[in-house]
Amino acid sequence: MLTDILHGFVVEALALAGALALRRAWIKPDGLRPWLIAGGWMLWLGAVIIGQSFWGLVLGVAIVVSLICMTGTLVVLSNVERRNIKTRVPREAALEPSDRKRVVWRGWLRGVLAGPLAGIAALGVGLAIAICSPGPPQTRMVIGGLLVPFLWAGGMAWTLSDNKIIRATCVLVGVAVVSLGAAFLKGTIA
Repeated sequence: MLTDILHGFVVEALALAGALALRRAWIKPDGLRPWLIAGGWMLWLGAVIIGQSFWGLVLGVAIVVSLICMTGTLVVLSNVERRNIKTRVPREAALEPSDRKRVVWRGWLRGVLAGPLAGIAALGVGLAIAICSPGPPQTRMVIGGLLVPFLWAGGMAWTLSDNKIIRATCVLVGVAVVSLGAAFLKGTIA
């Protein structure tokens, strides 16, 4: 019990040091910035590796990633400023539409990209997580299955709000090919 608490403090210290290094790199971009970014990520990676050695592969990663998220949130919240709200001129309620000319085929293409292609990419990522990640099969299936709707919604929102259709197409097709390829390769090898 006491050793777990000490291990937690070691991992938390690494997580805090990594978060502070990344925060410093964000606040003051200078010659040290690349080193601070690399150092922050290496500290977080070290925390994950140490956590795996203390608590095991699956539980260690879950504990350390949770600690890193909480520490990063605390570092961000410690630098919050309260500002007085200035009176603004009232704006229109609706956002400005895209500056591009309206074309029917663009709307259809966005719909196809947002619906089926974003769904295929989300299913591919969910399958890759369910097949390729460590841990018991039940846990992997639940995590992969629960991620799919959120990834699909994110893919649809991004595709519909992005002005560049080619970029959305390339990213969604690339994610679908890589994730489904990884899932199928792992499935045939195992």
